Amino acid sequence: MTHAPATRNGISPSKLYLPKMAVQPESIFAYICGKFAHISADEWRARFDDGLVVATDGAVLGVDAPYQHGMTIYYYRALPSETVVPFVHRIVFENDDLLVVDKPHFLTVAPAGNYVVQTLLTRLKCQFDNDVISPIHRLDRETAGLIMFAKTHKARQAYQSLFATRDVHKVYHAIAPVSTSLQFPLELSLYLERGEPFYTMQVGNHTPNTHTKIDVLEYRDDGRFAKYELHPSTGKLHQLRVHMNHLGIAIVNDSFYPTVSHKSDDDFSHPLQLLAKRLSFIDPLTGEMMAFESGFELDLAAVPS
Repeated sequence: MTHAPATRNGISPSKLYLPKMAVQPESIFAYICGKFAHISADEWRARFDDGLVVATDGAVLGVDAPYQHGMTIYYYRALPSETVVPFVHRIVFENDDLLVVDKPHFLTVAPAGNYVVQTLLTRLKCQFDNDVISPIHRLDRETAGLIMFAKTHKARQAYQSLFATRDVHKVYHAIAPVSTSLQFPLELSLYLERGEPFYTMQVGNHTPNTHTKIDVLEYRDDGRFAKYELHPSTGKLHQLRVHMNHLGIAIVNDSFYPTVSHKSDDDFSHPLQLLAKRLSFIDPLTGEMMAFESGFELDLAAVPS
């Protein structure tokens, strides 16, 4: 059994099997350029020249390396120039299997799009020198608070099953306008589907696939804003943001709902007022009751009038 070469700066390589071809390419470089035509040949040549394409033993492959069907190779992403996210994560809990981390606003969980190095997963892989750390559930870049990571493949499967069976109790805090037409506490069930743009969600007309309980924790003195407590029993993308917007009380500083408004990567001025505050569950590996609380707080008084 072969193992992938080590991560570099917390970034794992991608795996590529070289299949038998009717017309065999002269080189691995020629095959890759044809397979990934959306990436220019010049960019691939630069990756080869920079030692980013390697064999299973980590040996660097040059542009003249011959194509051998049945061979497995690995390639690393050419890292873009990324804006540094100047906020620090906190380790809330650690054992041999699990990490519970307090994520700051603006930090993407895992490499995607423009974010590779400036992600929580990359930071954790470097911090713990562990290539197999992986997130167990999702948390938006814009949302702060608790997120769980598995430290082994076995643990990942065990903890992910908790979310699949809805055996994790999640509590969020959010700051949003006050509504005089809504009575709290309330429960909301909606069908959510992909919206337009594709990275947003919208409410559809089918049988509900999301459910959230919502209550008010406190009102601001001027009566314009409140801090809400949200208990989602499902975990769809942007569920809480869409639910609050559907009620007419969109979360403060939401750049997607009700209107998409893009900000530059280095604009950290208006964090989404949404916080994953608490997590609790029975640990599937130990049978213990586990409960965690974020050290972050949303400041109701700091929201501009």
